[in-house]
Amino acid sequence: MIKGSIVAIVTPMHEDGSIDWDSYRQLIDWHIACGTEAIVAVGTTGESPTVDHEENCKLIEEAVRHAAGRVPIIAGTGSNSTREALELTGFASKIGAQASLQVVPYYNKPTQEGLYEHFRIIAEEGGLPVILYNVPGRTVADLSNDTVLRLAKLPGVIGLKDATGDIPRVSDLLAKLPSDFAVYSGNDDSALALMAMGGHGVISVTANVAPSAMAKLCDAALSGRWSEALAINRQLLPLHFKLFVEANPIPAKWALQQMGRIKPGIRLPLMPLSAGHHEVVLNALKQSGVFS
Repeated sequence: MIKGSIVAIVTPMHEDGSIDWDSYRQLIDWHIACGTEAIVAVGTTGESPTVDHEENCKLIEEAVRHAAGRVPIIAGTGSNSTREALELTGFASKIGAQASLQVVPYYNKPTQEGLYEHFRIIAEEGGLPVILYNVPGRTVADLSNDTVLRLAKLPGVIGLKDATGDIPRVSDLLAKLPSDFAVYSGNDDSALALMAMGGHGVISVTANVAPSAMAKLCDAALSGRWSEALAINRQLLPLHFKLFVEANPIPAKWALQQMGRIKPGIRLPLMPLSAGHHEVVLNALKQSGVFS
């Protein structure tokens, strides 16, 4: 089981929107050096809605190749089409990814039985362990606790990224899930609370700009060093909140640009961070210790 800080890595781009492969590789090296436990390639933060099928595959393949076994690569291969998700997951399996992150299908609003069948087929035929990703604020469809519990009985379903922000709901789920089923927070601001209830880490946006601090936060929490974990989390709170003043990954990419780690590219319909939020994000970087 992967535990700790897992970064949902951005996809660096040049100003014309083409992928900046050199910066991508450098970010992977930086995360590994800072203690990030695993990398999610082509998640929401990696602009999965606007990379094409070929780019999606190449981003996963390059992450696997460059990480070279130093950390697990979790492939973002979800889709609102079961066939497409299965094709992407099959590719990721063949090139050596360790798991797949499967978002709840969006826009077409499947029933709970439709969600169960979607994930069951991917888990049984895709060739990779599946981490479910429930983010109803983006998908509209909401994977119920009962459906998660059904899916957890399948050998190929190994975990859940919960981005509901509903702590009582996750607490109830954790009490009923098998001990070898991983539960990760999908919200940085509630990651500490989830780990206190028995969760296993976070799939993080904040880790994009503060990888070392997020790794230390998770290590302290999962080791029961709560005073240390609380202190680190308190320092990171400005990032947990201000990296969402506009749609993710807009603020995170702007922050990384200010840090000199990526170029300013982002793809429409997302736009660069508006000027009115520059100082907000910059202050969060300073308050969190990313900038002195």
